[in-house]
Amino acid sequence: MALALARKYRPRTFADVAVQGHVAATLKGAIARNRVAHGYLLCGPRGVGKTTLARVLAMALNCERRGDPTLGGEPCGECQSCQRIWSGASSLDVVEIDAASNRGVDDARDLRERAMYAPSGDDQYKVYIVDEAHMLTREAWNALLKVLEEPPPRVVFVFATTEPQKIAQAAAPVLSRLQRFDFKRIGPADIRQRLERVLAGEGVSAHADALSMIARAADGSMRDALSLTDQVLAMGDGELSPERVRDALGLVPEDEFLDLLDLLSQRRAGDVFAFVGRLADAGIDFGQFLTGFADIVRAQLAVTLGGTSVETSERVRDALAQRKDAFSAGDLLRMLSALTELEPRFRKSGQQQLLLEALFVRFALLDRTVSLEAVLRGIGGGQGGAVIEPEPRRAAPLAAPAPLRDARPARPADSPASDWRAVIANADMPAVAPVKPPTAPIAVPAKAVPMPQASTSLGEKIPDVSHVSERWDELVASLRATGKSLAATALQHSAPQAINAKGEVTIELEEANPVYERGLEEAKAELTQTLRGWFPGIQRIVVRAAAASALPPARLTDEMVRSERLSAMRRRDPVLDKAIDALDLDLVD
Repeated sequence: MALALARKYRPRTFADVAVQGHVAATLKGAIARNRVAHGYLLCGPRGVGKTTLARVLAMALNCERRGDPTLGGEPCGECQSCQRIWSGASSLDVVEIDAASNRGVDDARDLRERAMYAPSGDDQYKVYIVDEAHMLTREAWNALLKVLEEPPPRVVFVFATTEPQKIAQAAAPVLSRLQRFDFKRIGPADIRQRLERVLAGEGVSAHADALSMIARAADGSMRDALSLTDQVLAMGDGELSPERVRDALGLVPEDEFLDLLDLLSQRRAGDVFAFVGRLADAGIDFGQFLTGFADIVRAQLAVTLGGTSVETSERVRDALAQRKDAFSAGDLLRMLSALTELEPRFRKSGQQQLLLEALFVRFALLDRTVSLEAVLRGIGGGQGGAVIEPEPRRAAPLAAPAPLRDARPARPADSPASDWRAVIANADMPAVAPVKPPTAPIAVPAKAVPMPQASTSLGEKIPDVSHVSERWDELVASLRATGKSLAATALQHSAPQAINAKGEVTIELEEANPVYERGLEEAKAELTQTLRGWFPGIQRIVVRAAAASALPPARLTDEMVRSERLSAMRRRDPVLDKAIDALDLDLVD
């Protein structure tokens, strides 16, 4: 029976291990200079060479030609010891253990007792390779702790894991007793180069796009790439073509992704259902399709921004270049964000087709949404009035009627037109309707009201409550700096409600709390002094507790929690309160 490519072409020397040169050079130098540590921790994704390098290390330590200056720390790969270790045959001095099936404390004690026996020869090393080391229990690590701290002579432990954080959680003291090496994920270009050499050794020619498809499917694992190549070669003889790779691995044709891009760019939302139905009839895995489409959207974004995507075939790169103006960069970013948010729960869902259809319909209707930035520009650009154009994703200001221009003082020349907070704070906007895609331009009038007293000279007049709210966090920080932590915490759970003509600031707690109320009463002098330094018109502070509810406590629901959070935000910031009423905003988790 022929060996699998992953075993047949497994590296025999440090130099043959792809990409992990930083690890290979260190281990080879340690052997050449006789500075071998007693314990190593090899971390990294699957299939990147962790166990392979552990075997090469064992071969080099027990090579019959070890010490030969011509080898420079490399194993010869030809002696009997090297051959036995490389092939995985039984060896007295090299023991490989799968921690997934030998993870208990009894297994660890057995390993500790075996480590006490000396190697078979005076120049030999006992090497214990523990794969999937993160599967060991906390008790097992505790049993190994002493032997890892003071190991017998010429005994080396090599632990390989894909999840080092689990070892840190279960046995943090172990990490300080091992030398840790982090392996890199292997890129598509390095995988393609390796596959070219392997296929040349097998006497098989391959198309460049076919190798790229295998490299992308391997997802950074060289072992997976060789296994997938084995799978493709089993389908037949001749050149390794893209069609053969696609059929063998069940990959989604690239034309399907391009067709979907065209469908979305042309806003044909109604055709989404037929398209997804065709995928279902063809037996295409929806999770695989979603991942592939995310890669295409990412590549299209790179092209739209003027870059190139090297991880796609040349034909796809040309197709994406032709569609460069089909989507804006903002739309592509929104699509990528939605794909990323959906993917974790998509694979667990029992309604994958429904989720996919809803997602693609949403993408096809991106032109019907109105961006918040455009709405705010529309509000800030007019003198109390705004026009929302029927064109999607736009909001343009309309000049206010003549009486409205005469009713309000002119804006200072240095005030930016987009200062929406000032506009909302200084205008009464009960007539602004919720923002929806209208069928015709809608003029939104606003009442002409006098400007607040504190417009430009806050140092002489009583300030508006919104200006005090804007500096509330600074007030909390200044109070905490004086050492009044309780009062500062109470201030975080309160908000300014009003400022009367006498310069009295009314502060209301979010809920009745005698401790917080007492803390604010004791800190009145400091609060008044700080606020008066910012706003000289303020004279004193009045603390008011929230009214206690006479109703029994009700069971909290998600809607109640969201409503309470929104109410707290509105109490904290009067400007935001007006914006919520004007724009019909809601809190989205």
